[in-house]
Amino acid sequence: MPALACCVDAAAPPGYAFAGDISFPAPVAFTDVPLPTTDDNTSHWSPSLSAALYNVDGWGGPYFSVNAAGNISVRSHGSATLSHQEIDLLKIVKKASDPKSVGGLGLQFPLIVRFPDVLKNRLECLQSAFDYAIQSEGYGSHYQGVYPVKCNQDRFVVEDIVKFGSPFRFGLEAGSKPELLLAMSCLCKGNPDALLICNGFKDAEYISLALVANKLALNTVIVLEQEEEVDLIVELSKKLCIKPVIGLRAKLRTKHSGHFGATSGEKGKFGLTTAQILRVVKKLDLAGMLDCLQLLHFHIGSQIPSTALLADGVGEAAQIYCELVRLGANMRVIDIGGGLGIDYDGSKSCDSDISVGYSLDEYAAAVVRAVQCVCDRRSVKNPVICSESGRAIVSHQSVLVFEAVGTSSTVGGASSLAFSSPYLAGDLSEDYRFLSEAAFGGDYERCLVYTEELKERCVEQFKQGTVCMEQLAAVDGLCELVRKAVGAGEPVRRYHVNLSVFTSIPDAWGIEQVFPIIPIHRLDEKPSVRGILSDLTCDSDGKIDKFINGESSLPLHEVDGGGYYLGMFLGGAYEEALGGFHNLFGGPSVVRVSQSDGPHSFAVTRAVPGPSCGDVLRVMQHQPELMFETLKHRAYEYVSQDNAAVLASGLARTFDRMPYLVPLSSFEEAAFPVSDEDESVQWSY
Repeated sequence: MPALACCVDAAAPPGYAFAGDISFPAPVAFTDVPLPTTDDNTSHWSPSLSAALYNVDGWGGPYFSVNAAGNISVRSHGSATLSHQEIDLLKIVKKASDPKSVGGLGLQFPLIVRFPDVLKNRLECLQSAFDYAIQSEGYGSHYQGVYPVKCNQDRFVVEDIVKFGSPFRFGLEAGSKPELLLAMSCLCKGNPDALLICNGFKDAEYISLALVANKLALNTVIVLEQEEEVDLIVELSKKLCIKPVIGLRAKLRTKHSGHFGATSGEKGKFGLTTAQILRVVKKLDLAGMLDCLQLLHFHIGSQIPSTALLADGVGEAAQIYCELVRLGANMRVIDIGGGLGIDYDGSKSCDSDISVGYSLDEYAAAVVRAVQCVCDRRSVKNPVICSESGRAIVSHQSVLVFEAVGTSSTVGGASSLAFSSPYLAGDLSEDYRFLSEAAFGGDYERCLVYTEELKERCVEQFKQGTVCMEQLAAVDGLCELVRKAVGAGEPVRRYHVNLSVFTSIPDAWGIEQVFPIIPIHRLDEKPSVRGILSDLTCDSDGKIDKFINGESSLPLHEVDGGGYYLGMFLGGAYEEALGGFHNLFGGPSVVRVSQSDGPHSFAVTRAVPGPSCGDVLRVMQHQPELMFETLKHRAYEYVSQDNAAVLASGLARTFDRMPYLVPLSSFEEAAFPVSDEDESVQWSY
């Protein structure tokens, strides 16, 4: 802990007069006062201590770890990844962001790094968990899942799921007409037995499109979300002469009490009540189409926290399934919906919205046992089990990497003025005297109280005009030095990051979702400060000050000017689909990386720059081409002929750049040169 010596200079700065003749007590040297000490020695710090500090093994296993170099390693094949197959995330970031002139890809931050191998492993693990549970319990049917494309509609993510899931008959779920179109197109290359589940509100066009999908030999199921939809299905199927496969979504009584439980239960947005189910069955029977009813769907809610709640809901749904069989429906599939949770903080807690108290194997076993118990008791053939596990499939497959470009203290910082001219006039001298006595007596709690009182009184005098800005800053600096000396710790810093929270992490703003965010390198160094993250947008909500483990700040390192990179993990579901264009910041750059046997264990298979300024302007109905012509004309009107052409060229490059901050090293210094004759231009306001 550094010692504090208060060297007070009572002389007023030029142009200022003191209010009275004030004599200060002799400066007190804090060097003789025994202060609390902490071990600031970082020589014994290690990557394993960083892994424990950020709980990487808790939320990141088996895909992310800290390597011996202090960087985040990606284990693309999960627990089956061999040591030489681990990928250093920092090397990917350097390859993506380095200029093309030195062999990089020249991409701007922020950056999404996708790992299709991780996606493949997640599909395999989910399938394996259900296969094992089915075999262990002697279950009389099989599991085949679907991916809800709303979680991440990226073309390559969806195509990878269809390709990787083909051996397992893995299908897709759509909730709108555009999603249905992309699902139909992708499944043309998938397993013919893969399910295409059609959810969401439906009009005649949606239902007709789903019927056409059936005609195209896609294994399509139209799920009734509203009672009125059955009339449209009956009418259109007869009109188009296409026999549909129909499912219905039941509103269960079972629901969980967490944030995501509001989407389930009797008051949920979607689904049919018991009375409505009975009316639908009657309508289909009268239309001679009861044999078309083959699937029961339900949804307890996202992030189901425990297998006890899961089994309760699945058991209730299995009873409805058996009742539909009794009523004459040709039931084949029970679709348990989504809800397979992600352990965002690694706590494995059943009492948290950001954690779950079970593994994949325990989840699958709970589902299989609950369905089998009810069906066997009712002497009903075990149905095919389907799930719509989107979050659990795609969350791990991408990492958002962004750069901290600077820091500032959230409560001000120590100033050099504190050593040369702190101003303690009038009543403030009493605070200084009390502070001196408390420091000499070792009463550090009173020291902190007196520093706050000193600051408050100085602020009041500043408001009254009797204290100048330099003096106010000097008192702030003195108080900050006292805080450090008595062991109060450095205040939380604000790390300015080259990112838009609203675009790239909208759930952090919208529903206060917490994601694991940590430095992706320098993990062999002990973090020396704590910070919150502040984005580029002109919005006070553009910040992240809630982190895993209930922390309101994050252990971080000093920004040394060499590039300080942070990663947001487990954000592969929903964030890209929900991101907007606040302040006209667009999406990140994207690279797809596969594990390879090369010297760095990875190969970049695709690299896409983020949307440019022109791209995001088009989204809001602006016309960048016309905007450029207007500015170009203005340049030729107000600037000399030679420089107008150069300015126009610079403007064109700006339209083509991403909206985010550009490092000076990669910015053309000659983008907007001004000749001597133009340097004297006077700006008008």
